[in-house]
Amino acid sequence: MAEREITLRFLAEPGEVNFGGKVHGGAVMRWIDQAGYSCAVNWSQRYCVTVYVGGIRFLKPIQIGQLVEVEARVIYTGTTSMHIAVDVWARDLAHAERQRTTHCIIVFVAVDGSGKPVPVPAWEPVTEKDLSLRDYAQRLMHLREGIEKEMAKFHTT
Repeated sequence: MAEREITLRFLAEPGEVNFGGKVHGGAVMRWIDQAGYSCAVNWSQRYCVTVYVGGIRFLKPIQIGQLVEVEARVIYTGTTSMHIAVDVWARDLAHAERQRTTHCIIVFVAVDGSGKPVPVPAWEPVTEKDLSLRDYAQRLMHLREGIEKEMAKFHTT
């Protein structure tokens, strides 16, 4: 069985700097998408597409030169979809204590060569923490339904 977690590690480089001298939020979002995609493909063993990114919360800035860890884990599976929780951590290389800088949830759908959704392996929570994460994903799904209804009032096609 495929693993449900993946961690990407790298140094925050000067090319990612924003006007305030910290890592640009867009770079952090790119890292989140890359880690989430890697986790989803690893779990499903299929090509996956992003269908939702929500609740992205920037908690602390990342400094250039810090070691960045982007952790992604499956926290809920539907028939063709996977909810991936992504946490970004950073620390100075000379210090062992890392700090969480960003958190969000991404939903991916596994697709075939024609772009049609295909089933993914089910993930069953085992530990109390896993059960809590699954419940978190389900609460967010419920909240997202209300947000989508509200946003639909302003969609124009």
